[in-house]
Amino acid sequence: MPPAGPGNPARPAFEDRGSGGGAHGFGKGRGGGSPAGPDDTPPRTFQLHGRSGVFGGVTDFVYLPRDGRAEIEAAGGGRFALAGARCEARLPARYGPAESVPVELRGAGQCSRQVHNFGAAGVFPADRLIAVEVLTPGGNWSSYPPHKHDTHLPGEESRLEEIYWFEIAPHGNTPGVGYQRVTPSPAGKTDILAEVRSGDAVLIPDGWHGPSIAAPGHDMYYLNVMAGPPGEPREWLIRDHPEHAWIRGSWDGQEVDPRLPFHRAEDEAR
Repeated sequence: MPPAGPGNPARPAFEDRGSGGGAHGFGKGRGGGSPAGPDDTPPRTFQLHGRSGVFGGVTDFVYLPRDGRAEIEAAGGGRFALAGARCEARLPARYGPAESVPVELRGAGQCSRQVHNFGAAGVFPADRLIAVEVLTPGGNWSSYPPHKHDTHLPGEESRLEEIYWFEIAPHGNTPGVGYQRVTPSPAGKTDILAEVRSGDAVLIPDGWHGPSIAAPGHDMYYLNVMAGPPGEPREWLIRDHPEHAWIRGSWDGQEVDPRLPFHRAEDEAR
């Protein structure tokens, strides 16, 4: 899932096949031809335009199905994120333009953050895979209040494993840093307090996760990739930590952080 190579980041998605089932996923990249197709069909080419960096707006992406093959080419170089999950269904390869990605400003005050729902459930069809980007201004907390999705309770909570992949903005020559907390829930024993820097990933099979803390002066980006077991609905239903859920009520009457939204691709056309 980490980007590779110089240049601008892009997102790819794929659902790949492994023993006992296939997988699918999203891919995001800077640009270049990306032929992709199932083994028994002619390749298709998707042109990814990308962006200047993860804080430089929404980017386009490609969805690749299980049992498919893909090649990524970028004449000018690039960084590409590949997010995948095991799956059963085989959906068609598709291109997702940047202008189709819903941008959500979530929370308020020092809990303000920006979410790019490019691969969210209910936004872009997939089998099990869910993927979104979260951008948090320096000094703010996101993934807060702590929440979990590790138990299947129909209509109340989904069972989803999750990966956070981070990129932290530097301040001048000072590298960026942030922190991620995960506390145990009845479903497991995951207990993490991690210092995170660009390129770090935190794996969350279970537990109450949050906050994700952006140090003052260092904006935080993370790519969230989630997937659940077969036979359960593809939906993002969370349960807030009972000791911290009250924080949502404190947002009433507060403004969203004025540093949001971060640059949006559509601003370039104005």
